[in-house]
Amino acid sequence: MLKSLLGAWALAACPPEETAAVEAHLNHCNPCADEALRLREAVGLLHTEQSLDLDPLLRSRVLAGCLGRRPARIPVPDWAGVYDAEAARLDALLRDMGEAEWRAPVRLRWFDGRRQVGRDTTVAGVIGHLMVVDGILAASLGLPDPLGADAPGDPEARTEAYWHDGPELSPEAAAEPEAVREPWREQGHALVRTVSFAGRGARMLPVPYGGFSLPLRDSFVDRAFECWVHAGDIAEAIDYPYEPPASAHLRRMVDLYARLLPDALAQRRRAGLAGPPRRLGTAGAPGRTLHLEVEGSGHWYIPLDSPAALPSEAETVARIALDREAFYQLAAGHVPPEEAAAGQIGDPEAIRDVLFATASLSRM
Repeated sequence: MLKSLLGAWALAACPPEETAAVEAHLNHCNPCADEALRLREAVGLLHTEQSLDLDPLLRSRVLAGCLGRRPARIPVPDWAGVYDAEAARLDALLRDMGEAEWRAPVRLRWFDGRRQVGRDTTVAGVIGHLMVVDGILAASLGLPDPLGADAPGDPEARTEAYWHDGPELSPEAAAEPEAVREPWREQGHALVRTVSFAGRGARMLPVPYGGFSLPLRDSFVDRAFECWVHAGDIAEAIDYPYEPPASAHLRRMVDLYARLLPDALAQRRRAGLAGPPRRLGTAGAPGRTLHLEVEGSGHWYIPLDSPAALPSEAETVARIALDREAFYQLAAGHVPPEEAAAGQIGDPEAIRDVLFATASLSRM
């Protein structure tokens, strides 16, 4: 019984009689005394203004240690945990900023299918953008949409509507930081809680993004990537260091975008932006393949002529090798595809088409 009170005692949250009982017990119980000391040291790291100067993996290690000793009764799905971690890291960056930095100009960049484009906003505008696009997930889960029931489905249209109709939070306004950070953060917590209680069946729920849709599990990973991208945009604008995600989370992001490449390539081909298929075959049959390798994250085989074709190592006609930073910059639309630093071997048209398809996955 007294051992269960150690956490509350370390936080000075016990009433006087329980505090006295715990401290009397610690005088003659060495295991509990050691545990109490560790808990008191941990409490020293808990404060409301968390700084990114702490080890960025500290949160993950603490959670892993806690869950290893006592698994969560309602665990967060792995795919939602990626978003939860990236939102927490971005929130830590925001907590380190002064009010003036919220007005700092930020340049959003992406690739529109043909060229790199951009939009100027502020730090407050970026967080508002993240909030209203996350609102698509919220609406899909039956949670309130920050733009209301009649909001547009396209992420860019939603963002423009928010910036236009919310003058107190617009890029041009000197917004109070908490007025935009708190609603975004509360919405993120609600998303993670909801899918944690929803069960495994929710992971395939379709989430519409205007011209396309993603299963809920992929949507959370996609939103995690957007958190990382825009956190990097903010950090660059205010000259603050920002670390990449944990390796396991980064691999999930890379895997998502690698899986989206066959459909992205087919869409570009239908729009006349990619070369025609070289070989037509039946669905499920092996076809021409590109080998994509991302250093530290893994490798993928991409079917070139049809999303329905079976990728085959034996049918590989080209290979692209990218480091993590190069893949991030390309998939975020931060560098033109023709300037992406890559090791390239094989069919030059296939290489060009896949690099452009990767960049076309980016958006505001």
